[in-house]
Amino acid sequence: MRAYSPPAHEGLSILYKDESYLVLDKPSGLLSVPGRAEENKDSLATRVQAEYPNATIVHRLDMDTSGIMVMALTKEAHRDISRQFEHKETDKSYTAVVWGLIEGEDGSVDLPMRCDWPNRPKQIVDHEQGKAALTHWKCLAHDEVKNTSRIALFPVTGRSHQLRVHMQALGHPIIGDPFYAEGDAFEASSRLLLHATELSFTHHKSDDRIKIKSNVPF
Repeated sequence: MRAYSPPAHEGLSILYKDESYLVLDKPSGLLSVPGRAEENKDSLATRVQAEYPNATIVHRLDMDTSGIMVMALTKEAHRDISRQFEHKETDKSYTAVVWGLIEGEDGSVDLPMRCDWPNRPKQIVDHEQGKAALTHWKCLAHDEVKNTSRIALFPVTGRSHQLRVHMQALGHPIIGDPFYAEGDAFEASSRLLLHATELSFTHHKSDDRIKIKSNVPF
């Protein structure tokens, strides 16, 4: 297990803020919520709550993944947006760079998943005991020199490590993935090339659709 070495805290990157919600850009390498061990307490949640004590976690990103995370600032906002996530009423998209030249313009991966308990937090595809997991993807560009593809990912379900496992299952692991990429695919980047790029949800007070975008840092 890698020692936790979070990026230096250089201030919160706030993408959107009102009386109900706080939307942030999480850096790669930072936990979404604090771990149990004292050395794992630094997280986006603890950094945010130092400035916004009422902020509560609604969803999470993997430590290695960067990009959009929304937190609620009131109990009413938390209840409503949690319901939207649960009922798949939010729209999420990610950008990734994967190893190899992916074939086709778009596609879907429909493979059930579960935790690989002896090797947690790794996840595996399991057609007998796994929970349903569905990801749509779209190819954005090929880089034949680097043997990589830039893709957009649209998860329908929200299983842990879903995008990472599904891309590995396609034979195109995400570049820099410490769990699911090996050899050149892992060594091609010092970080996981997966970024939560867009998120849209309905504001519980106005019913307006809020759409947030985050620039891809790779």
